[in-house]
Amino acid sequence: MRKWAPLLAVCMGTFMLVVDETITLVALPDISTSLHASLGALAWVVDGYALALAAALLAVGTLADRWGQRRVYLAGLALFTVSSLVCGLSATPALLITMRVVQGAGAAGIYATSISLLSNSYTGRERATALGLWGAVASGGAALGPLAGGILTQAFGWGWIFFVNVPVGVAAIVLTAQAVPAPASRPGSERASLDVAGMLLFALFASSLLYGTVRAPAAGWSGTGTLAALLVSALALIAFVLRQRASDHPILDLALLRRPAFTAALIAIFAGMFTAYGFMAYTSIWLQSLTGLPPLQAGLVILPSAVASMAVSVMAGHWLRRFLPRYSLPVALLLVAAGALAQTGLTPASTGSRVIAGLLISGLGMGLIVPAASSLAVESVPHRRAGMAAGAFTTFQQLGYAIGVAIFATVVADMAKTGLTGHVTDPRATAQQLTGGGAHAITTQAPAAARSALEHLLRTAFVHGLNTAALIGAILALAAAVITALALRRETTATQSHAEPDTAGTVTPVNS
Repeated sequence: MRKWAPLLAVCMGTFMLVVDETITLVALPDISTSLHASLGALAWVVDGYALALAAALLAVGTLADRWGQRRVYLAGLALFTVSSLVCGLSATPALLITMRVVQGAGAAGIYATSISLLSNSYTGRERATALGLWGAVASGGAALGPLAGGILTQAFGWGWIFFVNVPVGVAAIVLTAQAVPAPASRPGSERASLDVAGMLLFALFASSLLYGTVRAPAAGWSGTGTLAALLVSALALIAFVLRQRASDHPILDLALLRRPAFTAALIAIFAGMFTAYGFMAYTSIWLQSLTGLPPLQAGLVILPSAVASMAVSVMAGHWLRRFLPRYSLPVALLLVAAGALAQTGLTPASTGSRVIAGLLISGLGMGLIVPAASSLAVESVPHRRAGMAAGAFTTFQQLGYAIGVAIFATVVADMAKTGLTGHVTDPRATAQQLTGGGAHAITTQAPAAARSALEHLLRTAFVHGLNTAALIGAILALAAAVITALALRRETTATQSHAEPDTAGTVTPVNS
């Protein structure tokens, strides 16, 4: 049992942070009511965390290579635990969003080092088992978040979705300090300079991109603020690429992107998170505000996705030793696409049971994508770049989720506005209130005789948005399946063409 203590320590931290990505989903209506938060504020409660996590991951991966994965992991646990306590005590949307950003920074320290800590703690079959179990926690935890959020919100109030992290975080810190060995330092790593400019440019790129997409539902894509944010994001990305090409110590070695297997892993995790979890926030709002389910029951609707994801991830450690990622990643993305398609076709009369099958299928796909892609990302690069590769992988994972939430907020709100046009005085404002969980407030303000027709109209407008979002997600996942299949086929061909016979006459690939 002592042998698996490092795995337990890493999984505790990982479970805590991935659950916090989605645990707020079913609590959003309660948070909105309690703190008088707008749709934009609710989006930032979700995306503030994911944004900070994504923006910090590349930098933290580089810091971990320099200062040690164990030290950075412990610092991340401490920051995450303290900020969770303050999140639960927040009395205003501004404080909650600020603390969610701090939470995300702490989560970056946990996430960027998890894969490397497991790789350093285990070898061979034990490593495959550890990565499979870690994948189960990473993929299943995100899907279990809504259920946990529903239970805690309904029983104790929304603050407890954050308070619960405190004892878990303390236990993880103690176990890590006792059980996880400190990796041996690499010669020269302490003397390597940090690319501070690169860190700031990437953070500017990610934050501007998310800011522009989050404000688009309210201001419109052609709004001055939206366009300015997206322009800043594009310029920051160009500057970041130029900086990485010129830096002696980049936070992302762009040469890694020329490795088809590494690029395929990044594409797979981005598309999977975007589709599988991007519009889950709005599915949760629909379940509670339009179908009338309380938070716990809304979480139970999403539970099959979590069970499927965790079951597949546990077995993936064994499967990955038999089946090449060349086949597993495209198949997993096809499952995610099929799951999204199965969630289309909602009608005003639909109930939560209508989306269970689609969520289950998507869960199966994500249960395979996370361990397969994470393993491929780390193993396809030189060992000295393991921390950087892990940071890049988790960055794309979080960007996929955060951008998905932001994009689908626009899609659902715009489609709802289209359905409401001609029926209400201010379609845009009503759509914003509706997609923020305010269906009950809208209907109660109407005359009693008109409420039944208005409720049907709101249901129709919301499901139109959800159906469109699911279709867009399915198309992206399908395109990613094709791209990863081609990239991994190219990787296999390149490996075979660069192979050379060894002294025994067998064929051995040339290491790069």
